[in-house]
Amino acid sequence: MITEKRLLRAEPNFRLLAKLWRINWIYVLLICLLGGVGYGALYSAGGGSAKPFAGPQSIRFALGVVMMVALAMVSPKLLVKLAWPFYFFSLALLVAVLRMGHVGKGAERWLILGGVQLQPSELAKIALALALATWFHRASYKRMGNPLFLIPPAIMTLVPVALVLKEPNLGTAVIIACVGAAIFLGAGMRLWQVALLAAPVPFLGEFAYSHLHDYQKARITTFLHPESDPLGAGYNIIQSKIALGSGGMWGQGYLHGTQGQLNFLPEKQTDFIFTMIAEEWGLVGGLCVMGLLLLTILGGMLMALRCRHQFGRLLALGISMNFFLYCAVNLSMVMGAIPVGGVPLPLISYGGSAMLTVMFGFGLLLSVYVHRDMRFGEVERAGV
Repeated sequence: MITEKRLLRAEPNFRLLAKLWRINWIYVLLICLLGGVGYGALYSAGGGSAKPFAGPQSIRFALGVVMMVALAMVSPKLLVKLAWPFYFFSLALLVAVLRMGHVGKGAERWLILGGVQLQPSELAKIALALALATWFHRASYKRMGNPLFLIPPAIMTLVPVALVLKEPNLGTAVIIACVGAAIFLGAGMRLWQVALLAAPVPFLGEFAYSHLHDYQKARITTFLHPESDPLGAGYNIIQSKIALGSGGMWGQGYLHGTQGQLNFLPEKQTDFIFTMIAEEWGLVGGLCVMGLLLLTILGGMLMALRCRHQFGRLLALGISMNFFLYCAVNLSMVMGAIPVGGVPLPLISYGGSAMLTVMFGFGLLLSVYVHRDMRFGEVERAGV
C-alpha cells in the first residue's frame, strides 16, 4: 500500500501529488466562499453590474487562488532562506513610497509599477511575519528570557511601523505592530517583559496623538461625537449606522438597499462593504458573513497548532493574526466602535494589493500545513 509518507520520499511527480493531497481543501473552499460573498457584494455595489468592481476583483481572486496553491507546495526550508531578502525588499518599497509614492486622500501609500498600483504596507505585514518567524524558530525558552536577544526583532518590527506611520497610515501601522507583538508572545516572551514594554504605552499614545495629522485627529473627534459634524467628518459613520439599522433582521433584499443603491453610503465598495451587506441581508446575513470570517481565523489558528516546527507555528500565527486584525478593525469601524481608519474587509472589499497580499499569506499558511509533520532537521532528509 502506498502511504502518504512513502509518496513524499518518492519521485518528484509523486511528491507533488502527495503535497496536493495534504492541502487543507476545506480551508480553500472556505476562502472561495468568502470570495463569492465579495463578488456578490461588489456586484451590488456596481448597481447590479460586474463593472467596475466585481469583474476585476474576480480576476484578482482567481489569480490569488492559483498563487495560494502554488505557494502551498513551497518548502519551509526555502521560506526561511527567502525571509530576509523579502523583508528588506519590503522596507525598500516603503522607503520608495515616501520618496515617489502616489498621493491619495492626503497620504502617500501607493507605488505605480508598470501601470499596476501597489501598496507596500500590505506586503510589509507578511514580510515581518516571515522575518520574525525565522528569527525565533530556533530560540530556546532560556534565550527568550534574555532582553538583548529581543532587541533586534524589536527593531525589525519598529522600522516598518515607523515608515508606514510616515505615509501616514495609522491603521496599517497598528496592525503591523500587533502582528509583531503576537509573534513575540507566541515565541515565548515573558509576562514581565510584556509588562515592561506596555508601561510606556499611555505616554507614547499621548505623544503620538500630538503628532497626528489634522484629518486623523478629526477622525478621533468624530468617533467620540459624530453628530457634531453630520455633513462633514461625521457623515461616513452616521450613514453607516443608518444602513446597518435599516437592514433589520432579514434585510431589504439583494440590490434593494436604500443607502447603498442611492449612493448615500460612502466607500461602499471598500471600507463600508459590510454595511451594504448588512443592509441588504440584515442581521442574519451579517452574522453569516462574520461566521465565515471567524471560521477562517480559527482554521488558521488550528493549522498553527498542528505544525511540529516552531517556524511554521509562528508564521501561521502571524498570518492568522493579520487576517483577524483586518476583520476586527473593519467591522468595529463600520459599527462605530473605533474611529474610521481605512482598513478593508479582506477577500470582500474591492482592492488589489490587500486581496493579493491576503492570498499570499494564505498560501504560506497552507505551506505550513502541508509540511506540518516536518522538523527542520528532517526536511532535507525527506527530500521535501
